[in-house]
Amino acid sequence: MVVCGVIGAAVTAALDEIVFHQILHWHHFYDRSTPGVGLLSDGLLHTAELLALVAGFFLYADLRRRRALAPAHALAGLFLGAGAFQLIDGIVDHKLLRLHQVRYGVDVTPYDWAWNLAGLVLLGVGGALAVRAARRSRARSVA
Repeated sequence: MVVCGVIGAAVTAALDEIVFHQILHWHHFYDRSTPGVGLLSDGLLHTAELLALVAGFFLYADLRRRRALAPAHALAGLFLGAGAFQLIDGIVDHKLLRLHQVRYGVDVTPYDWAWNLAGLVLLGVGGALAVRAARRSRARSVA
């Protein structure tokens, strides 16, 4: 589950960086300095997400090779990682550290709500999938 959690967080970070940083130009990872520092911070975020994605897929492939992959647990981990990234970004990066906002020049309240609720939904789906996977694993081990 942890391996796919890393993949889920990396994919969500990539989507955030590609859509909100590059395509929409709403913000950089660190917006409290010059545009050059903002671009550098985006590059560092992109490097970290890419390394996490590659490492996650190598570990995933190793689990498959060893026949230790539990697909239901893997799917739960994917959603849990995605939701964790979303909430950490929304609460820690946006509100506590104030590294950046979702968007500038507008009332950020609806954007913050949407961002954090999306993270909670992803976590909820991951949690439900994890409970279901654990129940199925227990039922198989008892049978």
